[in-house]
Amino acid sequence: MIIRYALFEGEIHAGREAEFRAYVKERLVPLWTTFPGAEEVRVLDGTDRDEGAPSFAMALAIRYPDMAACEKALQSNVRFKSREVTAGLLTMFTGKVHHHVFDANQYPVSPV
Repeated sequence: MIIRYALFEGEIHAGREAEFRAYVKERLVPLWTTFPGAEEVRVLDGTDRDEGAPSFAMALAIRYPDMAACEKALQSNVRFKSREVTAGLLTMFTGKVHHHVFDANQYPVSPV
């Protein structure tokens, strides 16, 4: 399986955190959860970090069974609509958004 991340590196404008989170939940999650081939969608809200580490306001993680499914989603109308709606989110954010794809390996947790 693979996971494609959209990393929102930067800061939500002061005083707009609740508005930012509501916009994601109400306007973007309904789109992201309809990407063709997506098996799971996770929105991770940045809450804390190591001293000196860059700030990530949010990360979007979408799991696909393979790269072919991810590529199909990236060509879908849902992606283009999502990009349009994301433009509104970016008015509440200063930073950059970049995407990364990872091969995901899962291991069971060993009991102690």
